[in-house]
This record gives sequence, structure tokens and C-alpha cells, in this order.
Amino acid sequence: MTGFADHFSRDSSSYAKFRPKYPAALFEWLATLSPRQSVAWDCGTGTGQAATMLTRYFAQVVASDPSRTQLEAADRTTGVRYFAALGESSALAPKRVDLVTVAQALHWMDRERFYRELDRVTAPDGALAIWTYGIFQSSPDIDTIIARFYRHTVGPYWPAERVFVESGYRTIEIPIAEVPSPSFSMEGRLTLPQLLGFIRTWSAVGRFMAARKIDPVVGLERELREAWGDPNRTHLLVWPLSVRAGRWRGSTPVAA
Repeated sequence: MTGFADHFSRDSSSYAKFRPKYPAALFEWLATLSPRQSVAWDCGTGTGQAATMLTRYFAQVVASDPSRTQLEAADRTTGVRYFAALGESSALAPKRVDLVTVAQALHWMDRERFYRELDRVTAPDGALAIWTYGIFQSSPDIDTIIARFYRHTVGPYWPAERVFVESGYRTIEIPIAEVPSPSFSMEGRLTLPQLLGFIRTWSAVGRFMAARKIDPVVGLERELREAWGDPNRTHLLVWPLSVRAGRWRGSTPVAA
């Protein structure tokens, strides 16, 4: 698809396996944003982590992603209808969607075009919810090693759009009647191999490997072993979510 920079299809099975799971309480809250729970659209769904959670609250959940490889790794047993499309051009029916969600994906989109598409598909009083998360938190020793890897080892290889993630999407103009979000975070107890699998899904790691033909995570593993201990021991990791949500009020000029 034109206009689509695919940073994640190199190993979609790992993306589905190792990416952290969003908290159930987030979706319970999202379901209160619209007066109806008929149709939800998860845009930029990846392998469907958010879409599957929406099925508990909405009669119909549709989920799109430009990457067919990502969609092939999605769980097809939950009733979500997946389709390949840019968020800026979904081909969904007009004025039918009660809630649009965009999880960790808004920074990849042409926002002005995406907002026009939301004008077209969002039902009256429909809502938009977007969220993102940055680096996780664990113990001080582990956090120091991960921060150095994030900033210095693969730091030059993060796409420019990463700055929006690091600001928690607070610098992006979003035309909603925004409501305060409760505090949400993802949590998981991971072994060292699981953590390294997650880190290999980072777009910066993929770009590093493509440019330098080596795997930077091998060196990271050596650094982490002493701080981690037994590789099969689990450590708690916490990813705070930055959530912005509210009733869709119509597109306005986009400010970076």
C-alpha cells in the first residue's frame, strides 16, 4: 500500500507472542465513551491485541492494518473481522462506528487524512481513543541497562515518529472533546528470553539489524544476565499507558 512504512512485518509471530497485553480495565472504560456499543473499529490493529479486548463490549468489532503479514498472525477465534487497509482510507460504511481505537499507531499515520476518514465513518456522538506507551519500568539495575540500549545502542535507528510516543501523544492535535483518563498500565512477569523477544519487536532493532547486519540484542543479553539472574526467573515489567480519549468533534488543522 502506498504511503505505508512497514516496520513490523519482519516477524509478526514474535509481535503477537511478545508484545505486552493491554489491561482489561482500559476497555471497560472505553466502552463508556459512546452512548452505543454497536460497532468498534480498531485501526492499526497489528496482530489484534486491542481488537480482541473490545469484543466483550461491542456487538461488532472490525480491525484494520496496512500489513497483511501482521493480520495473518492475528487470533481469528474471537469474532473480530480483520481487513487490510490504511487508516486514512478504510472503506468502512459512513456514520456507523461508535468507537475508534488506535493503539500505539497514531504516529505512523497521515493524521490530517485520518481525521477526514473519521469524519466520514464515525457515528453521531461516536468517540475516539488513542494510546501509547514508551519504555517499561522494572528494577533500577535492569532499567539502567535497558535505557542505555534504548537511547544509545539503537537510539539512532528509531524512526522520527518516535518523538510522539515519547511525549505520550501530548504534542499531537486530536479533535475530540477530551475527557480525563484514569491511570492505566500494562504489567507482565517475563523471563529473560521473553523480554529479549519483546525487544526484538522494536522498530529500531529491526532498522539496526537491516543497516548493520548484526543483532544488537545479543550484546544486550550479555549485559542483562548479571542483573537478571536465572534467565528463567520472571521479573515484573510495567508499561504506563498515555491515553487520550473523548467524543469525536470533527477534524481541524493538524499541529505537530
